[in-house]
Amino acid sequence: MKARELMDKEFVYLNCDDSVVEVSKVMEEIRRFTCPVVNENKQLVGWITSFDITRGLREGNEKINEIMSSYEDVVTIHEDQPARLAVLLTANNKFVTVPVINDDNQVIGMIRACDIVELLSELYDIKVSKLYKAMQNQLKGVTWEELMDASALVSQKTTGVKITPEEYEANIMDATFGEAIWATGGLEKFFAGLISVGELVIARRVGKARR
Repeated sequence: MKARELMDKEFVYLNCDDSVVEVSKVMEEIRRFTCPVVNENKQLVGWITSFDITRGLREGNEKINEIMSSYEDVVTIHEDQPARLAVLLTANNKFVTVPVINDDNQVIGMIRACDIVELLSELYDIKVSKLYKAMQNQLKGVTWEELMDASALVSQKTTGVKITPEEYEANIMDATFGEAIWATGGLEKFFAGLISVGELVIARRVGKARR
């Protein structure tokens, strides 16, 4: 997924000469804590937060350009960069919003922390069986039975608990992605398990072909 696929195209932008008082009213009305400041070509020139507005009102500043962060201080993401980078930027720097720019440095969208949380919530509700179906399509010609058999073996090696392919299938049919992540001890371990399943299926197929 690219950044442009995750971004919100509906956003409010400001100009350098906008009034601090008027901007405070707009930000309160639309319930936004951050806004990009652009020039006449919609190119990013600065950044405003609700904290900047509070400081500006307290100190009697009149124009946005008196209180905004400069362009050099704004962290952006290009529309063609992976969306995961925006997720990492938001998480590691505790950003509320990351502006998305194009080749001309024009602001074309916003990736907000709340949108990322909503997307992850949707992903967490995806059934694990759907991921296995996708895996089945990627491993050309692999049957569902082969996947379940390999998964049961990988699960047994990982947990030490013996489980049949039928029992494993019954467990994953109603399980969600989020539940699987918690059960396996994290996202990395979950996908490591999937990779192990794929490798085992391929190894078994190669073994049969050599007989």
